[in-house]
Amino acid sequence: MELLRDSIPMVSLASSAAALYARVASAFLRPGLPRLAALLPVVALLAAAPLAFTSSAMLRGTSAFFLAWLGAFKVVLLAAGLGPLAVDGLPVLSFLFTALLPVKLRRGGGCPGAAAKSVSLVSCAAKVAAIATILHLYESKIQLLHRYIRLAMYGIHIYCFLDLLLPCIAAAGSALGMELEPPFDRPYLASSLRDFWGRRWNLMVSAILRPSVYDPVRARAGKAAGVVATFLISGLMHEAMVYYMTLRLPTGEMTAFFLLHGVCCVAEEWCARRWVARRWPPPPRPLGSLLVMAVAAGSSFWLFFPPICREGSEEMLLEEWAAVAAFFQDAGRKLRRAPVRFTD
Repeated sequence: MELLRDSIPMVSLASSAAALYARVASAFLRPGLPRLAALLPVVALLAAAPLAFTSSAMLRGTSAFFLAWLGAFKVVLLAAGLGPLAVDGLPVLSFLFTALLPVKLRRGGGCPGAAAKSVSLVSCAAKVAAIATILHLYESKIQLLHRYIRLAMYGIHIYCFLDLLLPCIAAAGSALGMELEPPFDRPYLASSLRDFWGRRWNLMVSAILRPSVYDPVRARAGKAAGVVATFLISGLMHEAMVYYMTLRLPTGEMTAFFLLHGVCCVAEEWCARRWVARRWPPPPRPLGSLLVMAVAAGSSFWLFFPPICREGSEEMLLEEWAAVAAFFQDAGRKLRRAPVRFTD
C-alpha cells in the first residue's frame, strides 16, 4: 500500500490491472466456485485500494463507493456469470469503465444521446450554484447555523455533488462511444418511498443490488424478504462507507436507517394494495412527494448523518471542502487575471 499511498494514478492503475485480470480469468473459467476463487484477490484489492488515500476522507469515501462497493459487487456478480460485466463481447474499455466507475451501459442501444438529453443545463447550473453557496458557508458561517439546517445543507450538498459527478462520468463514457443510463431521475419528484429508492435515487446502486441481493432472496423467500434484505445489505455497505471516510468502527445507525426504509417500503406497498382494492382515489402527487421528502429528511437527521458528523468528522470534512472551495476560488482569480491574447 505504500506505493499507492495518496496517489490517484497508482490506485487507478492497480485497479485497472485487477479489472483486466478479472476479464481474462472470467474468459477461461466457467461461472461458479473456480471463477469466484480466481476473482477473490480482485475483490480484496478493490476493498483495500481506498485506504491508500490516507490524507483525504473525501477521496477515501468516493473511491470506496466506486471500488469497494460497486466494483467489488460487480466482480462477485461476474463470478456467477451475472451483472454488467458478464455481457458477451464487451469491449475492453467498456469493461474497465463499467468495472471501476458507477455507470451502467444502456442495453439494446437506446436512443443516441438519450443520457445527454436527460441532463438539463439549467439543472446543472442550479446545482453548481447551490454547491458554490454551500462551500462559501463552509468557510465561515456553517457552525453558526442550527444543527438541522446544517444537516439539510449536507443532504443538498451530497445530492448536488453526486448528481454532478456521476453525469460527468456518464458524459465521459458517451464521448468514448458508450451509451450509459442516467444515474438519477429527479428524486425530489418521487411519489413514494418505493419510487424514490427503486426508480429515482442512485440508480447504479439499485442496478447492482437487484441481481446480487433482491432477485435471489425474492426467489427463495418472497418479495418482502427481498426488499428488506436489499436494504439491509445497503445499510451494511453504507456502514462500510462511513468507516472508509472516518476510519471509525460502525455504530449500526446506517443499517438502522436503511432497514427502517426497507420496512417502510414493504408497509407502503401493502397499504397501496389495500388503497387500490378499496377503489379510493390516489392522493395528489405533490402531497406524496412532500411526504417522501419529509420521511427521508427526518430519518436522515436521526440516523444517517450522525455517524458522519460526530467526534470531529464533521470538522474534518468541512476543512476538506473549504480547501476545495479555496482551490477553485484561487483558480478563478488566476483565470481572470490571465491576459487574453488575440492573434491575427
